[in-house]
Amino acid sequence: MGKLQMVRKKILFGVGLVLMVCFTGMRSLAEKSWDKMALNTAAGATYLSDNEKAVILEINKLRSDPPSYAREYLEPLLNKYDGKKLNYPGDVPIITREGVAALKDAIRELKQAPPVPLLSPDIRLTKASRDHMKDQSATGRTGHTGSDGSTAQDRIRRHGTWQKAMGENIFYGDPDARSVVLHLVIDDGIPKRGHRKNFLSEHYLLVGVACGTHPGWRNVCVIDFAHSFKP
Repeated sequence: MGKLQMVRKKILFGVGLVLMVCFTGMRSLAEKSWDKMALNTAAGATYLSDNEKAVILEINKLRSDPPSYAREYLEPLLNKYDGKKLNYPGDVPIITREGVAALKDAIRELKQAPPVPLLSPDIRLTKASRDHMKDQSATGRTGHTGSDGSTAQDRIRRHGTWQKAMGENIFYGDPDARSVVLHLVIDDGIPKRGHRKNFLSEHYLLVGVACGTHPGWRNVCVIDFAHSFKP
């Protein structure tokens, strides 16, 4: 579990899990023309909120062209650090663990990363994500373990049998879709960069997202991944 501590008693952080079998964003001056028709795979998913659809769109932008995502959305943050304080646009300053080093690490990795398949929304993964989001919205808990002792694998198995690979990212803080993805990609304070690895994994083809309120952290967004499900 990693934390990004904010001033004014405001905190946001994310936790990531992966298992294998085998910022309100700033725009650069030369903004890439993203093919949103192709990337917005969740557009017709009526079981998702607009913000949940936007999270999937942001993840697909990242996956389709990691170097462009780094140039357009991460590089403009390089001059927003004052020591370990990130003056995130449109938000209160964030006290990070690593300072600009985590951002530079993310930019370096994304610029070398190949594109990976777009994620398609899946109602089974969404139900699993929603189970955990509702649990944490009610209890104020954090992390991957539910109040009933369930793991991410357990929650997904309630709705189907996943195959090959699954994973889970959880973010607490600013509910804006780009903010969710940017902070998890930077992955400040997480040595193995588990959130970033999940976002860039070629082993995932399906995704479920559930975002809601959280009594301690204001908002929570649970993102579950899988390669496929048994028929």
